[in-house]
Amino acid sequence: MTTTATAHNLRTTALHWTDLRQTLGTTPTTWPPTGLRTYLTALEQYDADEARQLRSLERSPEQLGHTAAPLSIRVLDTMRTVETALVATADQIADAVQRPVMSPLPAGYPEADRRRRELLVLQDRRDPRRWRWTGTRPGAPYAALWLLARIQGAPGPFRPLTEAHSRHIARVAAEAARRVEHTLDLADHRRTLTDTHPCPCGGHIEVYGGAGAQPVARCRGCGALWTESGVVAA
Repeated sequence: MTTTATAHNLRTTALHWTDLRQTLGTTPTTWPPTGLRTYLTALEQYDADEARQLRSLERSPEQLGHTAAPLSIRVLDTMRTVETALVATADQIADAVQRPVMSPLPAGYPEADRRRRELLVLQDRRDPRRWRWTGTRPGAPYAALWLLARIQGAPGPFRPLTEAHSRHIARVAAEAARRVEHTLDLADHRRTLTDTHPCPCGGHIEVYGGAGAQPVARCRGCGALWTESGVVAA
């Protein structure tokens, strides 16, 4: 994978993180959309495990007070998985390429030189470009942008990445972007239904759409076309 593709994937994750947060409290969706799935009677209902977890977040009607909207387990799982992967990757890359903080001058050097060195040591230690392991852990957007700076060779207290480092970042960035795009329905989807849901002609039905496009289904055999509103052509 090229540096350009890796940079695109890291930017995608960082830029759409706010969208994930906003989607976290909304009603979960599935692919294909419910209307089309129902019309074809071809796809399962919402994942049973997710439904049970969502119900566990709800309070019974007998309880008084405000009831918080259930979180989308699917979105939450994406955010946790992506953030864990990016932060762990940043830990690994920093451990390999981040230069240690410079040392103060030992005794015997002129006092003025030692004071100047102490100031440089303090500045080096507090360099905001450094990846920090202690304290509050950075989130996914910060980790993505920090990794982006590394693959682009941005200046700082770092050694150049090796080819192995670049490949590792590329794999993690690609999977992170794929999960984010899939969760937010930003990418094209294509799915062939199983043999248990064939077209009346007996052919396989392929469902495709996403990325803002209206989902449709087409039979590979007779060419029949369905949308959420019904049959378009046969």
